[in-house]
Amino acid sequence: MDETKTQGFVIAIDGPAASGKGTLARRLAAHYGLHHLDTGLSYRAVGHAMLKAGSDLSDEMQAIATARDVELAALDRDVLSAHAVGEAASKIAVIAQVRRILVEKQRAFSRKLPGTVLDGRDIGTVVCPEAPVKLYVTASAEVRAQRRYEEEISKGIVADFGRILADIKLRDERDMDRQDSPLKPAQDAYLLDTSKMSIEAAFSAACAIIDRVMAENRI
Repeated sequence: MDETKTQGFVIAIDGPAASGKGTLARRLAAHYGLHHLDTGLSYRAVGHAMLKAGSDLSDEMQAIATARDVELAALDRDVLSAHAVGEAASKIAVIAQVRRILVEKQRAFSRKLPGTVLDGRDIGTVVCPEAPVKLYVTASAEVRAQRRYEEEISKGIVADFGRILADIKLRDERDMDRQDSPLKPAQDAYLLDTSKMSIEAAFSAACAIIDRVMAENRI
């Protein structure tokens, strides 16, 4: 990558919960030597801070104030991966002003050199609509629930597939039906359905797309 440029190369990855976009984003960032940001963690950070403070998740003013204090460089994936935090994040993410504050922080991150990989729900449509590479990673709700179920079992957590499937469908409904920045693929996004793909197959498919775009743009 040419670090003399003022604007880094951006790979925007969107998709529903447990579609595999986070794992893919981390691998792509490592492969291409780019910075990575899981934008969902910024919403989780707000939810976590509000839960920790005992705040009402429906208190929009408190959520807005909390969002302003979020530091993207201090996000702890292990702490923020808790199920309750995810549920809290999904609820505060529908607050328009919270989204606007965090989107500005995410855009600032996307300008880091030599480039960035951002994954979330509205990267290609709202945060980085001019990104040269936009991927929309998806999979069936059942496949995503199975992945989450196996992940929890591997961590020694007592998991219930039915509950996980219901949670994923509810999260999809919230993300896709919210008025501000709903989850949907950008018009020029490359669709990557990982329902029947291993992470290796998904990674190879994504690299083929990215390499082609980089060659076309002489990056």
